[in-house]
Amino acid sequence: MCLGVPMQVITAKEHVALCQHGNKVEEVSLALIGDVEEGQDLLVYLGSAVRVLDPQEATQIRDALEAVNRAAKGEDFEHLIADLVDRTPQLPPHLQAKGNGT
Repeated sequence: MCLGVPMQVITAKEHVALCQHGNKVEEVSLALIGDVEEGQDLLVYLGSAVRVLDPQEATQIRDALEAVNRAAKGEDFEHLIADLVDRTPQLPPHLQAKGNGT
């Protein structure tokens, strides 16, 4: 299974950006998304940026990944996903009719 990781652009040049996630810095291909600017957050899969993230979405993804790490260690994590804790899951609109037996 592959996970997309939010990475922040440190520097960018044609087709490649140097990006950071935590202490990890790596070169990321921009072939799928084109030009980016320093400071932007990118969703990166296997060394390739697949889209630009808005700051709120980047934070949510970072928090979710941290929650998984903390849960695996038996540490508190609920505060990182507080918006999901008491939420009732909803089917996407295209599956709602199927979920009702119709």
